Amino acid sequence: MKQLWLALVLLTRLPMPHLPAEAFANGARAVWAYPVVGVVVGSFAALCALAAAALGLPDVAVSGAAIAGMMMVTGAMHEDGLADLFDGFWGAVTTPDRLRIMRDSQIGTYGVLALVVVTGLRWSALTLLLAEGIGTMIAAAVLSRAVMPLLMATLPHARDDGLSHSVGRPAMASALVALGIGSVLAIAILGSAGILAALTVIAVGAGLGTLARRKIGGQTGDVLGAAQQLAELAVLLLCAAAVA
Repeated sequence: MKQLWLALVLLTRLPMPHLPAEAFANGARAVWAYPVVGVVVGSFAALCALAAAALGLPDVAVSGAAIAGMMMVTGAMHEDGLADLFDGFWGAVTTPDRLRIMRDSQIGTYGVLALVVVTGLRWSALTLLLAEGIGTMIAAAVLSRAVMPLLMATLPHARDDGLSHSVGRPAMASALVALGIGSVLAIAILGSAGILAALTVIAVGAGLGTLARRKIGGQTGDVLGAAQQLAELAVLLLCAAAVA
């Protein structure tokens, strides 16, 4: 329970009770709970969507409420990572400059475009998927957080500080437990389509991991945030294609 508590503190902005400082020294052990945090985030988004639907709002507003709910409960930290990654990876040509740009609080053209395109596609896919129920957004939130520990376990840290570095590098066993929990939950929600969705997020993680290793030599919190956003988008688009 302490590890789940820690995962909620790390990945959300929920008003959690205070944790002692020594609890954060075991952050790497808590990565198995990341997909469970996805259940919390996805369920909050689903509640926002249901509330918007109860008000009689159109589907596009209902799906927008779901996305706003996810941003609210996470503090938009993953969206921030997505923007920083695109700014850094394509806004510079050397690793030190890329890492410097990724740490800069200002957002550039690449980051803006990444946010607009990825958020717009998530919004569109969710609008199409509303007729299928709220399960898909929960499954996408779960699987997209199950891939983050894989990147943490397989890639070295690209810098000697930062949130990801402070959490530590988890054991591969913990990362595989996270993936297993995420896959089981996705299959329970999506049925056999959950298997393909799990394979899809693994492919997204592998592709982004390869790119991150080439661009900056490893992973940072921004890489993990971008992985969550891109994996969630991939699951939503996969499910939307099945019903389109």
